[in-house]
Amino acid sequence: MTKKIVLILALSVLSAQSFAEKPKSKSTPPHAESKLKLELIKLNGSEGKDIVEIATGSKDHSTLVAALKAADLVDTLTGPGPYTIFAPVNSAFDKLPKGTVESLLKPENKLKLKSILEHHAAAPAYNPTILSEMTEVDMVDGPKLQVKVKDQKIFVDDVEIKTAISAKNGIVYIVDTVLTGK
Repeated sequence: MTKKIVLILALSVLSAQSFAEKPKSKSTPPHAESKLKLELIKLNGSEGKDIVEIATGSKDHSTLVAALKAADLVDTLTGPGPYTIFAPVNSAFDKLPKGTVESLLKPENKLKLKSILEHHAAAPAYNPTILSEMTEVDMVDGPKLQVKVKDQKIFVDDVEIKTAISAKNGIVYIVDTVLTGK
């Protein structure tokens, strides 16, 4: 009986660790047709950095960083996590109707901005292999993102994930569209 409990606990620990670890192979689940083109990478200098430090160090994420500050989410995303973050690049925010970003950054729109940003965050951290096996992801704000694998690429709500970056408190997926949940 004791040996069974120890074995079950050991298997549970190994399963929990697999959510945050880099996948050991590039292959997708057995039901997928081919290997994923998306690999979890560590950027030069990103070792030991949290999600906000990685975004702050990217010239392509200055709008996201400003939004995180305006929504008071910096402390949360520098915490232990682990988190899955879908991080829109600056050009993604540029696709929104003119004046939207400026309006959202105003203090009176803080709750709306926070809700939009929370639609880009999930817990725990899902590595690309795990994410590719899912059909949907529960987001912090409630609504789910739909996940699909097509042509060896991972899509969330029909938006292709361009890059997956390892952070000390999660995984940052780079996307070129703001995920609105519509």
